[in-house]
Amino acid sequence: MARPLQTLPLPTSFRSNAMMPPLPVAHVSGRPAANGSLRFDVPFGVIKGRSRFIQRRYGINVSAISGSPGISTTQMSEDAATSLQEVEVLDLSGKAIPIYDLWKDRKAVIAFARHFGCVLCGKRADFLASVKDKLDAIGVALILIGPGTVDQAKVFYEQTKFSGEVYADPDHSSYEALKFVSGVATTFTPSAGIKIIQCYMEGYRQDWGLSFQKNTVSKGGWQQGGIIVAGPGISNISYIYKDKEAGDEPDIEDILRACAPKD
Repeated sequence: MARPLQTLPLPTSFRSNAMMPPLPVAHVSGRPAANGSLRFDVPFGVIKGRSRFIQRRYGINVSAISGSPGISTTQMSEDAATSLQEVEVLDLSGKAIPIYDLWKDRKAVIAFARHFGCVLCGKRADFLASVKDKLDAIGVALILIGPGTVDQAKVFYEQTKFSGEVYADPDHSSYEALKFVSGVATTFTPSAGIKIIQCYMEGYRQDWGLSFQKNTVSKGGWQQGGIIVAGPGISNISYIYKDKEAGDEPDIEDILRACAPKD
């Protein structure tokens, strides 16, 4: 488990009394921060500003769904093989990889983070890493994708010590293809606020340096993620869970059931 991060101070002009950070998560330790501070400083200009979200029409083939309270779908689509065919993600070296290559020859759990600076995403990384041994035992890869740059992904990987693979999606194209929800109303909720406080009490910290980088502020501040289980096979997506709000998580047992070898 990595050491807790120190909260980065924000410029005075950016301070406000808003409780919930609007942007992605960084992380990261299970221990409370030394000062025990639960203060959240959020740039009011980001909250006031208008966010732009690009919506595209994609299909997705889903054969199993989560029983948890997030957004899930049973819709079977003929576009399963083409919905993500133009999507590429970047590995930590900056190499572009077709997203299908992550699971075409293996089964994988792919988690989609809100953003690389988000405190809740550091928690998600640990949430999934807690079952890494079980996934390894049945030959299932663990992957996390974040909407951001390769440099942001590298910082996230170093901070969290994530035990799986990490990829960046600077264009947010995978999020659009999978129709993950986005918006202020899905970010500022009572439940999300409580989960952020819980994360801070456990020692996780928002990385404001990552959160306020241009790519995140302009495109990803209100983005929610999700988790899929896919492969082997390009169009074989056996489980999809779409976060309904910031901090939403599926039942880990649902994920493991979707990963279990079929008789």
